[in-house]
Amino acid sequence: MAKEWEPERRTWLGGAPPPGWVRVLPAALLGGVCAATLVSPEPLDIGFLLGAIPPLAVLSYGPGATAVLGALVVTVLVVPAFRLDDPGSADLLTVAFVSALSVVVSYVRSRRDAQLVTERAVAEAAQRAVVPPLPERVGPVRCVGLYRAAQRGTLVGGDFFDVRQGPHGVRAVMGDVQGHGLAAVATVASLLGAFREAVLDEPDPESVAARLDRRLVVDSADVPHAELFATAVLLDFAADARTVRIVVCGHPAPVLLRAGRPVELEVAAGAPLGLGLVEAGVPTGLTVPLRGGDRLFLASDGVSEARGAGGAFYPLTERLTGFTDLEPAVLVERVWRDLLGHCGTAVDDVTMLVLSPA
Repeated sequence: MAKEWEPERRTWLGGAPPPGWVRVLPAALLGGVCAATLVSPEPLDIGFLLGAIPPLAVLSYGPGATAVLGALVVTVLVVPAFRLDDPGSADLLTVAFVSALSVVVSYVRSRRDAQLVTERAVAEAAQRAVVPPLPERVGPVRCVGLYRAAQRGTLVGGDFFDVRQGPHGVRAVMGDVQGHGLAAVATVASLLGAFREAVLDEPDPESVAARLDRRLVVDSADVPHAELFATAVLLDFAADARTVRIVVCGHPAPVLLRAGRPVELEVAAGAPLGLGLVEAGVPTGLTVPLRGGDRLFLASDGVSEARGAGGAFYPLTERLTGFTDLEPAVLVERVWRDLLGHCGTAVDDVTMLVLSPA
C-alpha cells in the first residue's frame, strides 16, 4: 500500500473554494430584492441591500461576473418599476463606485488565487520528491505507512521513513529530526539521501547508522551552535525476511505484533544521530527471528509522547492489544484515530510504519 499523506482539510477562509451558498448569495439577494419590490403594494426602502451584492460577488466570482452583477445592481436602482424609493445621485454614485472597486478587488484576488495554486502544486511536488510514496512491497517485505505532518499545509515535516532494497537485502529506516515542519525538511532530505546511498554500500545496519550520523555531523560542522541531531531506528531484513536486525539511535523501538499481542522489543538504545556515533561507539543491534503472521509496528515519538487532557502519554502498547488482528492499512488508521481521541490534536509530526514478511 502506498504511503498515505494527510489530505489538507482547508476551510473556505483557508484557501478552499467557497461553499455553494456563498456563490448563490449575490444572485439570490438581487432576485429577492427585485421580487419583494414588485409584489409589494407600497415602495420599499430596501435599496441599501443591493450595495452588498458587489462585495459578496468578490468572494466567489471573477472580475467579469462581478462587473455584470454590479451593472445589474445599478440598473435595478434606476428602473422605475422597482420603486426603490427614488435613490438620489449620491446613492447611485456610491453604489457604482463600490461596484467598480469590487471588480478591481476581484481581479486582484483571482490573480493571487491562481498564483497560490501554482505555488502549492510546486511545493507538493517538491515535498513528494523528498519523501516519495512507499510501495506496497519491497522484496520480501510488505509495507504500510502513515504520515501526518504537524504543520498545516505541508506534506513533509521532521519525521521520515523509507524502505529500500539493495545488494545486502531490504533495509528500512524511521527517524525524527530536531524540530518539525518545513524548517526540518532540508535535514530530512539530507538523511534520506545518505540512507539510500548507504543501502547500496554498507554491509550492516550499524554501518548505515554511522553513515547517517556522519552526514549530520558534516552538515552542522560549519554552523555555530547548530545542535543538529535526529533519532532513528534502522532495520535490516534477511533475504527471506525470516530475521531482522534492529539498530536504535535514540528512537522508540519497534513493537512486534505476534499471535494477537504486542511484544516490546528490548533493543539497546544508542545515542541520537549527529552526536558523533563513530567516536562514541555505534549501538549494538538486536536480531529478531520472524514467524509467519508477525508484523513490526514502528511509530515516531509523535505517537508515544502525545499527551492527553490530563497530561498522560498515549499508551501505544496497551492500545495495540486491541488492534493486532486488523489488516496493516486498517491498523495504522485505527491507531491514528485513537491517538486523536486521546490527545485531541497532534502537535508533533506523526509517523507509523508496519512491516511484515511477505
